[in-house]
Amino acid sequence: MKTNLADIRKDYSSRTLDTKDVHASPIEQFNLWLKQALDSGALEATAMNLATVSKEGKPASRIVLLKGIEHACFVFYTNYQSHKGDDITQNSSGALNFFWPELERQVRIEGTIAKVSTVDSDTYFESRPYASKIGAWVSEQSKEIASREELEKRIEYYEKKYPEGTTVPRPAYWGGYALKPNYFEFWQGRPSRLHDRIVYDLEENIRWNIYRICP
Repeated sequence: MKTNLADIRKDYSSRTLDTKDVHASPIEQFNLWLKQALDSGALEATAMNLATVSKEGKPASRIVLLKGIEHACFVFYTNYQSHKGDDITQNSSGALNFFWPELERQVRIEGTIAKVSTVDSDTYFESRPYASKIGAWVSEQSKEIASREELEKRIEYYEKKYPEGTTVPRPAYWGGYALKPNYFEFWQGRPSRLHDRIVYDLEENIRWNIYRICP
């Protein structure tokens, strides 16, 4: 039987959100919501949609994992030569979106993206499981490949080059990025699509203006 997508409805009613109830710092408010998402058992609570813009002005988005909030910036790791890496090189503007349906919540974040230090990238890479380290060497992320067999041959090659139990160096083309936010929107689902939306807007790179916007 064909599903009519227009007929799908869900009414949100579990929580509320108001400017008088939120932290003065959007980072503190985000940390509170992230902890509540983790405590609730939300699936992949640290998964976030990362949106970038190419040099041609085309938007692109994909899911990546948040690996830390450091110096009020949102940190993730990837291949610098991937499509998203190319986008960030051309245009440092980016946006993140977290969605926790278990809590009927969404957080939108906008800002600028820059590489983290090589020391931070080295430290994080060293903490990864062996197979993930090998994977960073194997995958020329976003590049065309002839077959899965070619990928498996590359795995075999790098497993021989860097046997398990030995040091696997970080590839120079792999490392971290940090998004420095200048805009947050905290979205709490409410009945009849009249959702609560609270914005933090950075003014003159000094203070956060907090206000409600229409659903």
